[in-house]
Amino acid sequence: MAHVIRMNETGGPDVLRWEEMEVGDPGPGQVRLRHEAVGLNFADTYFRSGLYPMPLPAGMGVEGAGVVQAVGEGVSNVAVGDRVTYTGFLNTLGAYSTERLIPAAPLIKLPDSISCETAAGMTMRGLTSSYLMRRIHDFKAGDTILMHAAAGGVGLIVSQWAKLLGVTVIGTVSSEAKAEIARAHGCDHTINYSHEDVAARVRELTDGVGVNVVIDSVGKDTFDASLNSVKRRGLVVCLGFASGPVSGFDPQILATKGSPFLTRPALADYIVDPVEKAALAAEIFGHVAAGRINIPINQRYALQDAVQAHRDLEARKTTGSSIFVI
Repeated sequence: MAHVIRMNETGGPDVLRWEEMEVGDPGPGQVRLRHEAVGLNFADTYFRSGLYPMPLPAGMGVEGAGVVQAVGEGVSNVAVGDRVTYTGFLNTLGAYSTERLIPAAPLIKLPDSISCETAAGMTMRGLTSSYLMRRIHDFKAGDTILMHAAAGGVGLIVSQWAKLLGVTVIGTVSSEAKAEIARAHGCDHTINYSHEDVAARVRELTDGVGVNVVIDSVGKDTFDASLNSVKRRGLVVCLGFASGPVSGFDPQILATKGSPFLTRPALADYIVDPVEKAALAAEIFGHVAAGRINIPINQRYALQDAVQAHRDLEARKTTGSSIFVI
């Protein structure tokens, strides 16, 4: 019997339930997938809390990797026995499961050199990093990034990728332990936001100019510092809201901060085109397969421990990538 984590209402981690499930046979355009690993992402907490609305009851999780067990009518992009990974949004909800039915369209075949565990720890973070480094801004050697949550999964990938491009990374962290992890993965300078003034330190490190790009996945607690750290006509990327959403924003503020550009990108809009998705995936998988970018999986949980995993994630106890091992 397969098992799944489901929720009947939104709320805190305790709304997650471990249940048995009959999977059934795949319908047209679907496959039955046996998971070997499932990704744990901060976006999962947005679905759970209701920040990202979804019909209830519902499964949890949007990223996983495993082996195709059966294919439905009309499926031609994958076959039984293929090792695949996926990420998405509403079309891939239900990843917190040992086995599931899923549309075949989002599936990406895994290179032989990348394990399912690595894939589950990098598909969403890797594709996000790929569009950040290749689509959001035309990075050039000598540019500087302010990376909030620099010891997180995306932060560690972006820092390593930035070094390949000759880009300097200033990263914010909450502890010296996280600072060490960030520096070990290419972060040039770290700022401990628990006792340092982030914007003042950024200006000091950039000779008063500010950074070309801010990548901010923290939200409410860091938004002002982000605006005060970016250079004139730079770019602030609001990637997420780990500390809560930014509310009551007046666009006129941008005119007083050097006219920076502000964007809130969604991964779905960068992978909706299959050709672009394939290109972004090929680049990040290529870097990982070649050893140019390492994917640190620093937390592994059993799927039935999803409640604790969400507590750890929201308490900022995690670094790098976190996965459920099936």
